[in-house]
Amino acid sequence: MVASDGFAEFLREQLASLGRITIRRMFGKTGVFCDGLMFGMVTSDTLYFRVDDDNRAVFREAESVPPLNYEKQGRMIDLSFWRAPERLLDEPDELVTWARAALGAARRVATKRERAAPRRANGHRLKKQSAGRKRGQK
Repeated sequence: MVASDGFAEFLREQLASLGRITIRRMFGKTGVFCDGLMFGMVTSDTLYFRVDDDNRAVFREAESVPPLNYEKQGRMIDLSFWRAPERLLDEPDELVTWARAALGAARRVATKRERAAPRRANGHRLKKQSAGRKRGQK
């Protein structure tokens, strides 16, 4: 379920010090972006932050709750988004601290993807093709 308009506006106001905060509905959830980089997700007005190996220690308090997940082909897939403790919604400074850590994780993930993407000789990135197009089908 997506974020309510009121919760989305609350997040925009509370996280404004990070940069340009945008909220976008996607896949039945709501993505939280800072300057175009997704660092959070909201489902049913519950905030989740991006977590990776470098910021996991900051999020130990959130570890007791399962990460955001979805079912695919009969099995659960855990995403790298952990639930933010409810108390952060009443502690603006600490909410921003957690959001900064999540934004750092999102930047590291984006950098890893950027490095992993193949390039042509002219430096432009190659686009992935569908399996049918690889075999010369239209």
